[in-house]
Amino acid sequence: MIDIRELRADPDRVRTSQQARGEDPGLVDQVLSADERHRAALAQFETSRAEQKAFGKTVAQAQGEEKQALLAQVKDLAARVKQLEAEAGAAAEERDAAMRRIGNIVVEGVPVGGEDDYVVLEEVGVPRDFAAEGFEPKDHLELGELLGAIDTVRGAKVSGARFYYLLGVGAQLEFALMGLAQAIAQDEGFVPVVAPTLVRPETMAGAGFLDAHADEVYRLEADDLYLTGTSEVALAGLHADEIVDLSAGPLRYAATSTCYRREAGSYGKDTRGIFRVHQFTKTEMFVYCRPEDAPEEHENLLRIERRVLDALELPYRVIDVAAGDLGGPAARKFDCEAWIPTQGKYRELTSTSNCTTFQARRLNTRERTESGTRIVATLNGTALTSTRPIIALLENHQQQDGSVYVPEALRPFLGGVDELRPVVPPGA
Repeated sequence: MIDIRELRADPDRVRTSQQARGEDPGLVDQVLSADERHRAALAQFETSRAEQKAFGKTVAQAQGEEKQALLAQVKDLAARVKQLEAEAGAAAEERDAAMRRIGNIVVEGVPVGGEDDYVVLEEVGVPRDFAAEGFEPKDHLELGELLGAIDTVRGAKVSGARFYYLLGVGAQLEFALMGLAQAIAQDEGFVPVVAPTLVRPETMAGAGFLDAHADEVYRLEADDLYLTGTSEVALAGLHADEIVDLSAGPLRYAATSTCYRREAGSYGKDTRGIFRVHQFTKTEMFVYCRPEDAPEEHENLLRIERRVLDALELPYRVIDVAAGDLGGPAARKFDCEAWIPTQGKYRELTSTSNCTTFQARRLNTRERTESGTRIVATLNGTALTSTRPIIALLENHQQQDGSVYVPEALRPFLGGVDELRPVVPPGA
């Protein structure tokens, strides 16, 4: 959550952030009202409590009828203290509940608006002109079936809609993509991690995934655990309730894990193939740093993501995501979107978010300073997912005969193979 001291000091800044997100700025006034009532009740409670303690000494020294009268006053005072304590607690709960509904304060310069109000920062590469090459491109599912790589029919038979099998070169492609992402992350100094994919509610909530998007998360009710939709959650919880040492620089981690998303509200969207699925593999980068270093770390995560996409030889663009499409924990987010030929548009492949101190404040992750301790900043960045890069690779690197060119950087992870060949003849 955001810092209550920032909200008290500059409520208009938070209201402006809420408006940029398209969310309710009135929450700021709810927080301020509840906070004022909490502080007033707390002050009265502390005064009454001190009076109660002092009164106790007077009662102890009194005798007879005087003592009985004083005991009656003690009873009234005790009831007053209890009432004020309850009022302070209720106001604090109301304040904190409203605070949790307020998203992170967006960074200055973030575009205002919703999903379609992003700003394109750069386009890299030129999409192929398949018409000039003399053939119409096949979509990833058709190519995947020709290669014996993707089976959505049996995936649906076994698990339902939006599940799939990756077989043969499909599975090898996933392993290769994750291997490439891990190799680049380690080359960049990130500590490799195998992280839990089941987490407790406090970890999921602390990372900011039980706010507006709770319906996207799978929950195991019998165990009160959640399946994670990204290693970001487990990595955010790694140093919960700890004081981390940032004297040698940021702490950088990279985890590859299976991820699960309900895709609630996506009925009818991207139903063909493996673009929007319930289960996938992802290599996620995560950074703990000093708050003043967060913008630089954000640019570094974007650079690494671009390094991965450049290695895959894909045409892509970088966008500055608008405030209304950020998600609660993010103060700024950059997406890299690859060109998908059969859709005729760019689609998200990787994303990196600067969450400033939002997650770490909830999870109580701090660093030691000369004057005490303070909350650190956290950032995350997707090095690669499994399914969407496969889509982009198959469609952008396909040949007329149904084969697929393998980028040079990926070949060491595929045993040196430079081309994927169909196992099913085109048109069969």
